[in-house]
Amino acid sequence: MGPQARREYVREMQIRYQKAQGRKEKSRLLTQMSETLDCCRKHSIRLLRGKAVRVEKPWRVRPPIYSERLIRILEEIWKAAQCIWSVRLKEALPLWLPAIKKRWNLSATEEKQLLSMSPATMDRRLAPYKRKVKRQIYGQTKPGRWLRQSIPIQTESWDVPEPGYMEVDTVSHSGPSASGRFARSLDEVDLFSGWVEVCAVLGKKAEDVVVAQEEIRQALPFAQKGMDSDNGDEFINWEMDHYCRDHHLQRFRSRPNKKDDQAHVEQKNGTHVRRLIGWDRYDTPEAVAAMNSLYRQEWRWLTNLFLPSVKLAEKIRVGSRIIRVYRKAQTPLDRLLISGKGDRDKLEELRLLRKRLDPFELAAAVDKKLEALWKLASKTRIKPASSDHVSAQSKKHWWERVDYNPPPPLFIPFENIDLRRIRWQWYQDRLFGTN
Repeated sequence: MGPQARREYVREMQIRYQKAQGRKEKSRLLTQMSETLDCCRKHSIRLLRGKAVRVEKPWRVRPPIYSERLIRILEEIWKAAQCIWSVRLKEALPLWLPAIKKRWNLSATEEKQLLSMSPATMDRRLAPYKRKVKRQIYGQTKPGRWLRQSIPIQTESWDVPEPGYMEVDTVSHSGPSASGRFARSLDEVDLFSGWVEVCAVLGKKAEDVVVAQEEIRQALPFAQKGMDSDNGDEFINWEMDHYCRDHHLQRFRSRPNKKDDQAHVEQKNGTHVRRLIGWDRYDTPEAVAAMNSLYRQEWRWLTNLFLPSVKLAEKIRVGSRIIRVYRKAQTPLDRLLISGKGDRDKLEELRLLRKRLDPFELAAAVDKKLEALWKLASKTRIKPASSDHVSAQSKKHWWERVDYNPPPPLFIPFENIDLRRIRWQWYQDRLFGTN
């Protein structure tokens, strides 16, 4: 029984109790009400003898604390901040406050209210404007066969004490079809600071991926020390192996078909690449150049200098539940500056750059470049395979076709078969995922 039905029932029983004649009739009504509401008789007596219950819902009349204008300003800030989590948005407000004052003439009261608003209130007041995009993402990673056994598997969560250890992955921009050559985004995230670098390449040729990796390494404000990749052949090849050996990079890989082994970069694939670029197909050098222009400038500055991120501090198990406790949200640049690690010259240059930049202008520049990029998406329809080459004879099963000639049986002398070697190779392929 819902609250509205409960109020209507109690009101009806109050009217019948007042009109009842004699103790037996009132006792019967008390028993009926106690059984219906599953309560004791004393509580039923208090309800029936108390004030008349209002059938309509008793709404609490309380004026809103935050004005509609302040909520509109918060909505614009949330959109410019790429719709980040409310905990991250609260930590970003003091950092964005100088630009907010330039854009809106805030009073002292509005400024105090904006900074004191809790994350739960932000979620509640921004709920009408939030839209979730649910689209299926499919990968194009195929297990590489070379050098796999020489690269150790990393499955546990990295608790690195210094920057430089990166998780890397590629995001395909193939649209509805994975045929042909199309653009891919090389995404890398630092496990210590959360610093993200993205570079687009056309195809996944080993030489092109190595060039993109070198561009990212040169742009990092710290020295790269390690690389954790999946089993794709764009990473498991001789060119990348020689590159890592020459630059003294430790290599790790995840287990096949286990995305949880690379949870950090898989999350950034969705927030920093897929949500930004979309699911269209890009297969031209002009589109790749436009993507790199966005990745290397406005998007890089906005995400690493102005958008705070959180890091998991600990997990607490309470019965069957796991409670996650996060550290205070910080931007990747602030996390590097506070730690005192990294290239001090580059970090100081980025700190001064953040003072000169306006996050709202960066967000507007990102939207402008995205509109130009979306015009470069491939509009060619994917043609289905033609069925005119399929004849009636080829539609038959192989054992029904007249022209089918089975191959002669393959004869291998039994004494030449090494059963132990075959068994060991089978276990090896199953363990490492090789063919």
